[in-house]
Amino acid sequence: MADRYCLEVTLVANSWMRIPGGQRVVLEVVGAGLDVADDWIAERVQPGDIVITSDIPLASRCLKKGARVIGSTGKMFTESNIGDCVATRDLLAELREAGEITGGPPPLKKSDRSRFLQRLDEAVQAIRREYPDHII
Repeated sequence: MADRYCLEVTLVANSWMRIPGGQRVVLEVVGAGLDVADDWIAERVQPGDIVITSDIPLASRCLKKGARVIGSTGKMFTESNIGDCVATRDLLAELREAGEITGGPPPLKKSDRSRFLQRLDEAVQAIRREYPDHII
């Protein structure tokens, strides 16, 4: 999608990883530590940006800065649903700590990927309409 829409993409991680070739995708390696990558993203995000994350606290921080936020399964985080997402996250964390829930989230399915790509396309188009001079 980066090439198709001429988008600049920054992947943020606390260690090196292989990224797709090309000039549109860059890797920003930040220091190790709890929330260092999240802090880097939250400090730099601005209205008209798209953040892709499954981290609900990061999603909340980015929404407050005016970014659009999409989860890895295509779930759109919005001002109207982020409160429920945070509450659900906190409840599930308590249940995991109590041993009531074990394991992680289910693996991604083809339908998740399809929904993600559709939501990403919708977000890009919406930003282009709202911010015609913004480089995503």
